[in-house]
Amino acid sequence: MRSRLLQPETPLGEIGERELVRHLQSRIPLGPGVVVGVGDDAAVVELGPLTLVTADSLVEGVHFRREWSPPRLLGRKALSVNLSDIAAMAGVPRHATVSLCLPPETTLAFVDGLYDGLLERAAETGVNLVGGNLSASGNAIVVDVTLLGEAERIVRRSGARVGDLVVLTGYLGAAVAGLRLLLQGARLDEEGELVATGMWTETSAEAVAHCLRAHLDPRPPLTFARALSERDLVHAAIDVSDGLSGDLQQLCQASEVGATIDGAVVPVDRHAAGLERARGGDALSLALNGGEDYELLLAVPPDGVGALRDLAVVWNLPLTVLGEFTSGPEVLLKRGETVAPLPAAGHDHFRTLRSDPPAAGGGG
Repeated sequence: MRSRLLQPETPLGEIGERELVRHLQSRIPLGPGVVVGVGDDAAVVELGPLTLVTADSLVEGVHFRREWSPPRLLGRKALSVNLSDIAAMAGVPRHATVSLCLPPETTLAFVDGLYDGLLERAAETGVNLVGGNLSASGNAIVVDVTLLGEAERIVRRSGARVGDLVVLTGYLGAAVAGLRLLLQGARLDEEGELVATGMWTETSAEAVAHCLRAHLDPRPPLTFARALSERDLVHAAIDVSDGLSGDLQQLCQASEVGATIDGAVVPVDRHAAGLERARGGDALSLALNGGEDYELLLAVPPDGVGALRDLAVVWNLPLTVLGEFTSGPEVLLKRGETVAPLPAAGHDHFRTLRSDPPAAGGGG
């Protein structure tokens, strides 16, 4: 039972660290493979033969703004961006720690909402929350998640071979379209339902809601990625977090190959494309450079594409062959009869000006 002090609108500065830890400990279950969970000096967990470790932070003013990020959705996204990294290596996510930096005026309601989302996403994906850290901050909230996964075999960025096909899961562009919509005043509530369309009319409500959800509550193809570890179908993989153009460059550099992709087949999300065309923009550019789509970009031998498609059908997951890996070293984009270098124009934290709005683009 909550003490009298622990009311939803009570600021953390009045609650204190120890009481907040006890409150969170009461919410977090001890899941499978957890020997020691929240509350000791360190967690103790069981893992498989290969251990995967990844970490990502969501920083207020860089990745989100409080006024447009319902705490529950922020919690879901904080775990999802890490899940995507484990998925890209064909691992199984197992245990996570959550470190929070919070201004003292942050309310308990915000923290509980954040943990609603974290625990919900963790339950959906079989992840145990096993600890973390709490710290006061100045003005910005920071949600930092470290995720441990396990695997029998892994898929790395460095395995692409000349002649492999460039294959993408899902569609691109919706997340960055969602960011633009947030800047225009569109909003979702805690349940992910549309409450404001911003500058768009109600006739665009479906597209607006879809793109907002893509940005605020991404869904990486986790079960498909997990199945890749059981089948030798993919030579290399990376998650599309910083934009297709940039992430393809990273995969090529790691594998010491080049690539040529066809702009005509890049799968632009239809809702994002419709909104972009309505504002007179280039939908292909949105897909190439937007970021935070959290789809998988794969290097697949030509004789493995059929089996990969059969696997993707199980989860109703679209697969698109974008082009081919080459002896390089350039990454090229074909548009009609023109073939030209594809600049890596995705998100880069340290090339973003301080005055820029929070940008699409996640961890590597």
